[in-house]
Amino acid sequence: MSQETPRATQSTTQSESAVYTHGHHESVLRSHTWRTAANSAAYLIGELKPHMRVLDIGCGPGTISADLAALVPDGHVTAVDRAAGIVERAREYAAGRGLENMSFAVADVHALDFPDDTFCVVHAHQVLQHVGDPVQALREMRRVTKPGGIIAVRDSDYGAFAWYPESPALDGWLELYHRVARANGGEPDAGRRLKSWALEAGCTDVTASASTWCFATEEERAWWSGLWAERTVASSYADLAVEGGHATAPELAAIAEAWRAWGTQDDAWFMVPHGEILCRV
Repeated sequence: MSQETPRATQSTTQSESAVYTHGHHESVLRSHTWRTAANSAAYLIGELKPHMRVLDIGCGPGTISADLAALVPDGHVTAVDRAAGIVERAREYAAGRGLENMSFAVADVHALDFPDDTFCVVHAHQVLQHVGDPVQALREMRRVTKPGGIIAVRDSDYGAFAWYPESPALDGWLELYHRVARANGGEPDAGRRLKSWALEAGCTDVTASASTWCFATEEERAWWSGLWAERTVASSYADLAVEGGHATAPELAAIAEAWRAWGTQDDAWFMVPHGEILCRV
């Protein structure tokens, strides 16, 4: 498996100004490793051709990146992330799948270390909600995309999350998450803003769509509620909530318990909506 070392193409670098709210606690990675191209990039799959060169920004543990590599067998996927340790996990995952058309690097989406017009497809899943300047990020994505290429971005929209049965404690969780994420410099309702950000970044051919994740079976409810219960008390999100004065540890513990209680209800249902854009360069 090759390892790519990108060339710097800019004399100045705009640093990432937002803090990644979730961090890389096991409960977070449990969610990230569940993601596949099928459940997280279906809007893009039909656009892929076997020869394409793809940049996957914010690759995390690499499950989507590896799926994309399998879909471009005669092409190449470069998987990048801000966190060096996570890049190594992605590299190990790809090696375990026997994929040889991948390379890996640490990168900041605000100032990508790749020449202009390098990639056929530039993809980012759940990235723009966590960056300090999503418009600048999209400008960089556009810069490194070849003429005729595609920018593909998908982000959830917390303000449009829906669940049943209703729970005042989960209402409080959502309000708290918005406060913590925005205090960290992010925008948790990114999904609805993607088209606007793309237009501001200079993209002129933008197709917007939406899709959802839905957790309703007993197994899905247990998984989703369990990871959020754990994340609420044990992840970087929990630390940031307490250190920022947004919640106390006992308040977080009560929210975690509400998550677990919700997940045990037979009629429980949770929807996560996503905004998506395909920008043709």
